[in-house]
Amino acid sequence: MKTCWIKSDDKSCELEYREMPIPEPKAGEIVIRNYGSSLNRGELIVGSVVHGGPLKLGGGDGAGVVHALGAGVTGFKVGDKVFGRVMGGWAEYCVARAEQMLPMPERLSWEQAASVGIAFLTAYELIFPPYGNLKKGETLLVAGASSGVGVAAVQIGKALGCTVIGTSGSVAKLAKLKALGMDHGINTRKPDFAAKVKELTGGKGTDLAINLVGGSVFAELVRSLARKGRIGIVGYVDGVLKAEIDLNALHANRFVVFGVSNSKATMEEKADAMRGFIRDVLPMLNDGRITPVVDKVYAFNELPAAKKYMDSDSQMGKVVVRVQ
Repeated sequence: MKTCWIKSDDKSCELEYREMPIPEPKAGEIVIRNYGSSLNRGELIVGSVVHGGPLKLGGGDGAGVVHALGAGVTGFKVGDKVFGRVMGGWAEYCVARAEQMLPMPERLSWEQAASVGIAFLTAYELIFPPYGNLKKGETLLVAGASSGVGVAAVQIGKALGCTVIGTSGSVAKLAKLKALGMDHGINTRKPDFAAKVKELTGGKGTDLAINLVGGSVFAELVRSLARKGRIGIVGYVDGVLKAEIDLNALHANRFVVFGVSNSKATMEEKADAMRGFIRDVLPMLNDGRITPVVDKVYAFNELPAAKKYMDSDSQMGKVVVRVQ
């Protein structure tokens, strides 16, 4: 089968196609004939060994048809349409833990289903207990709202009945986000939005802020918070990994700062997140309250072009690769 690997070091991130044998499932695993996957920025950052090391089979998302079942797997049969988090989705056949696979909603295309896994589960963990604890009627601020995780967070926030504010350096992207239901857009790439957030919230500030930008906006996000506000750290596209923390503000206002990453998550932690996702978000995908936003679709042999497009920061939603 055809596969595509990511080779990364501190200077470059390159893609390499390889022929590999079709995998056999181990106990608790499913092999799917894969029809779609997507690009996730975390595994393509130059110098990043957080998501899999310097050489790995690319792709954390998959959508396809069950090809084979490992020992002990129940709830699925060969031929079922499934989607979710996989181990190497840039392949014509890929392996997944059974607990990370979901029945594919009838209303979704392969491309839409392939865009859900990593982005929506990350957004889920940022927003729901035990971390983000966002409640109906609260305010959500998404810094870097046009990314895959950002768009998913905007959609989930609105489905929960929250006021959603997003930042982006693109007026066109903000307009698209507002068409999805986002309440307020702030056109900026700089740490200069706290005053506007306070104005939009009647002086209160935001209850939850999601940082998809990085260290350059962290202090500004702290300044944007309401009392008992929370900040979720998930991205650093600005390359800034260190930031100043106002300990007095943190202490006095009972702020909470947390991070969400799959890089060191245990199997049980991932299973817990999936169980919550099935309960809280999957119904929204099934009934149409949320439809995944696919920005652009590439053929499997066009993955280098897809990476180049993602690197250009032009996307609004997910960049997807059609595998079959």
